Amino acid sequence: MAVFERRKYEPRKETKARAKGIPGGLWTKCPGCAEVVYQQELKKNLQLCPKCGHHFPIGARERLVSVCDGGRFIELDAKMEAVDVLQFKGVASYTSKLKTNRKKTGLKDAIISGTGTIGGRAVSLAALEFAFLGGSMGAVVGEKVTRTIERGLEKKMPVIVFSASGGARMYEGMFSLMQMAKTSGALARLGAAGLPFFSVLTNPTMAGVMASFASLGDFILAEPKAMIGFAGARVIRETTQQELPKGFQTSEFLHERGLIDMIVPRPQMKEMLARLLGYL
Repeated sequence: MAVFERRKYEPRKETKARAKGIPGGLWTKCPGCAEVVYQQELKKNLQLCPKCGHHFPIGARERLVSVCDGGRFIELDAKMEAVDVLQFKGVASYTSKLKTNRKKTGLKDAIISGTGTIGGRAVSLAALEFAFLGGSMGAVVGEKVTRTIERGLEKKMPVIVFSASGGARMYEGMFSLMQMAKTSGALARLGAAGLPFFSVLTNPTMAGVMASFASLGDFILAEPKAMIGFAGARVIRETTQQELPKGFQTSEFLHERGLIDMIVPRPQMKEMLARLLGYL
């Protein structure tokens, strides 16, 4: 008879300790200073860490409401939905991806657009929602950005677009790439009419969005430490076979070299936009 019984090894399941009676999701750790921050405090502070000022992601609707006078933002074109024209199939179909992201965000697509006032001046504005498929630009995003610009042109209003995107939407192939020319063409008409376009870059603004309307602002503003560029650092390094400068895709690096006009912390964005609108 064996002295020790042979047992099948079973990995121990890790469990997260939680104080009794305290629900989860109330606290978050700041990646900037490692402080544990109360979620409600973040919400009241426009998703900024009260300790170090780190900019957490903020929803498109919350962002637009924060810059409009009295929080009054009028949404337009809210029912526009993407269509799976190419019948894209991968690990998951495009149709299923859209359904999942609509349920997760409560939005039809990765953008909210409409009108409001900033400093008493009427503006046409839009914001991309990164939580919806990485804020990628498909036909709906491109169309709503174009309508935002054309609305400004029609009603003689300045145009403001907040970008937060990984680039063009691969599920729509060539249709997504066409939006780069479409939005840029609309901005050319806006410029010819003498109306200003304010492009606000947030973390991240990359690829096809940065290569089109996001880099065409009469004023280009950015939030602190935002990741901004065309391709990822690894792709650029392998393509150029060059060592890349540290932080070369940050808003601070690009501001020093003139691509960005100014870096504006989120709580000061409304005031700065109002001042710039006043100058014009």
